[in-house]
Amino acid sequence: MLCGLPIIKEAAEGFFLEFDAKADFPVSLALIASVVIGENFAAGEVAVIMQPGALLEEMTVAKAGSGIEKLVRLTPETALVIRNGRELMVPAGNVALNEHVRVLPGERIHVDGVITSGESSVDQSVMTGESLPVDKKPGDTVTSGTVNRFGTFDMAATMVGSDRTIERMIRLVQSAVAGKAKIVRLADKWATWIVVTALTAAFITRIVTWEPVRAVTILLVFCPCALVLAAPSAIMAAIGSTTGHGVLVRKGDAFVRLAQVKRIAFDKTGTLTEGQLEVAGCVSTKAELTDDALFELLAAVEHLSEPPIGKAVAASWAKSGHDLPEAAQAFQMQGGCGVKGVVNGTDFKAGRAKRLKAEGVTGVESLEERAKAWEEKGGPR
Repeated sequence: MLCGLPIIKEAAEGFFLEFDAKADFPVSLALIASVVIGENFAAGEVAVIMQPGALLEEMTVAKAGSGIEKLVRLTPETALVIRNGRELMVPAGNVALNEHVRVLPGERIHVDGVITSGESSVDQSVMTGESLPVDKKPGDTVTSGTVNRFGTFDMAATMVGSDRTIERMIRLVQSAVAGKAKIVRLADKWATWIVVTALTAAFITRIVTWEPVRAVTILLVFCPCALVLAAPSAIMAAIGSTTGHGVLVRKGDAFVRLAQVKRIAFDKTGTLTEGQLEVAGCVSTKAELTDDALFELLAAVEHLSEPPIGKAVAASWAKSGHDLPEAAQAFQMQGGCGVKGVVNGTDFKAGRAKRLKAEGVTGVESLEERAKAWEEKGGPR
């Protein structure tokens, strides 16, 4: 009763309300016929066998729905706004349009907006998949749910409340998994023919043998139990495998549609590549400073650096078999664009060309030309 009634109810709704005979329709006929002739054990056996398929389908919905929880955790609860020259902490949902919001290092950005003052690097991997932070300056747009990695900046809110990008993503996933997962089954596809064939065979058997047990046996044999169980099991296995690789599957039938794909376009970084930076080469332009000596000085200055480039420099020096040098003194990080410090009593600066020019370093133009040639080749090859 517990296993069979839900199957009969769903089959009746599909047949009478949607005029669609799916795989559970012949199963329902077999269940009812078995009970009518007194074969309760056979009816119970079929009903119990069918339930794992429904359970696996519900698990598919739950697995896909877990992505919503991950998105919700990306939504900041409070925001630091500037009103009448004062800093106020308010719920992120209460930020008004065009209101100025201050974002501190390490915070998730509360609303979509445009930077009005300050510079930083923003981790946009949750939105774009890009593994490296993107430099942001006044006039650049930032998206809710992304992470401010280094500097502090003020921004004017352009999308607030339910219009925020992160909120729209949550609604998109919710709408995708709100209904029952439409796992396309072979049995459902051919359900109409299965029903017609089963009823015809059962009727002929009843006419020829005049034994109702044999007719019901025909209906039981036609029950697509194996097909009903096979599709959800395969979908669950596929979702489990892709989830382990960091892929969010919103609907189970995505794998069925994937079989029809002819061409695939990949985002290179983090998909076809690991997205991990390494030092390809280090060349000194000063005769009195060897390449290795320059590399060691750079590792000392970048030892305490947080940006991915700085960490890659220190890690590459250690990977080459050397011990990390003593960290630079008076270390300062400059908004993700560069660092400076004192090594053995000498000031050293490292960073992007723009930052070095601002610091008054000479000869940056020639270094830019050399770096551009390396970038075109993908390294010093």
